[in-house]
Amino acid sequence: MKQILIYSLCFLCSLTFANAQSHQRSIAECVQLAIRENPALMQNELNVKRADINLKQAKANRLPDVNANLNHGFSTGRYLDKTINQYTTTNNSSGGFSVGADIPVFNGFRILHDVRMKADAKEASKLEFDSQINVLKLDVIEAFIQILTAQDVLKQSELQTDVTREQVRRAEVLHKEGAINPGDYFDLKGQLANDINAIENNKQLLYLNRLRLSNLLNVEEENLGELKPLEFKPDAEVQTASQLFNSAIEKLPNVPALDWRIKAAERNIKVVKSGYWPSLSLSAGLSTNYSNGADFGYLKQFNNNLGKSVSLNLNIPIFNHLTIYNQVKLAKLDLETAKFQKDIALNNLHVETAKAVFNLKNASSNIVQLQEQQQSYTESFRIAQVHFEAGNSNSVLYLTAKNKLDSSQIQLLVKQYEWLLQKYISDYYAGSLNL
Repeated sequence: MKQILIYSLCFLCSLTFANAQSHQRSIAECVQLAIRENPALMQNELNVKRADINLKQAKANRLPDVNANLNHGFSTGRYLDKTINQYTTTNNSSGGFSVGADIPVFNGFRILHDVRMKADAKEASKLEFDSQINVLKLDVIEAFIQILTAQDVLKQSELQTDVTREQVRRAEVLHKEGAINPGDYFDLKGQLANDINAIENNKQLLYLNRLRLSNLLNVEEENLGELKPLEFKPDAEVQTASQLFNSAIEKLPNVPALDWRIKAAERNIKVVKSGYWPSLSLSAGLSTNYSNGADFGYLKQFNNNLGKSVSLNLNIPIFNHLTIYNQVKLAKLDLETAKFQKDIALNNLHVETAKAVFNLKNASSNIVQLQEQQQSYTESFRIAQVHFEAGNSNSVLYLTAKNKLDSSQIQLLVKQYEWLLQKYISDYYAGSLNL
């Protein structure tokens, strides 16, 4: 039984290890990991928290100010003892205690408008953060697809190099026997060196793309692991530019965030204009003091010297160096700036949606043409290879046909992944990017 248990545990451990080794990160997993761990996004989230604190403070400004003061001091020489209202020359210790409250009654509705402005700013911050999440998603998707592209291009270049290496191996045998043109032999060797260099360049590109995705996910490159391949379906529905633009306005948080910024700017004008109004506040306080120069005790002095006060304070602005006047003008300029920012964003969105539609259609058309081109070059290379191996051709014709086929295969790979990226971008603007 012990042996069975040990073998069972070893088997389960081996399965767990194998599953861990075979696990591939999907694009959805990468997106969610980036949302949780990306430090730039977490830093931007602090703006939402700041907006929430600002709103809470604006609401708390409706509460009264309450402050207390306690003091104790020692004196010597001649001085006026305020507790007994007499001059004395003895050493003395004295102190006092006071507490006061100030309640805003009216200040031109400044607090009300400030609360509403901070609430609008908080909504804008939330939507801006959602927009930053979407931008991060697109960055992760782009980096993810670039890695898959680099991986497949690397595999393709390795396969192409294997074909060249086999031809070089065959040519070496013929070269030793003097049965091949030396120029053809060295052409093939030069092509092999070129293919090997292409492999090294593709490895470098793959590594750089993996570094970029690792940085977005906040993980080490060696811990990124393998990525799950994406399915290529070129039959996606394509919207018109105007349809995609309208969907983006309706679904994306960018435009509503700008609307809330405009509302906040409008509220700010009212906040500043409240400075034109008189302000009224209610104050109340208690105070007492004591001195060792008095003839009665500490607690009795506190009771006997207790004073109470209540007051209404009216502050009327008459002239303040045009401060309020200029602040209102600046607030109006801030409002105009917010409106222009929305117009600029809409113009940019119009361009980006139109570009997304065009790029998706263009990629689809290019894929069809490249597929036909690859078929033609495949047959052309087959014919050139047969003639070259039969000694009826030369290396120039053979390598020309091979390079055309290699180039068309890589172009097709790149264009298919480009189509996938453009599809994700279109889904983003359509509000259907479910990652």
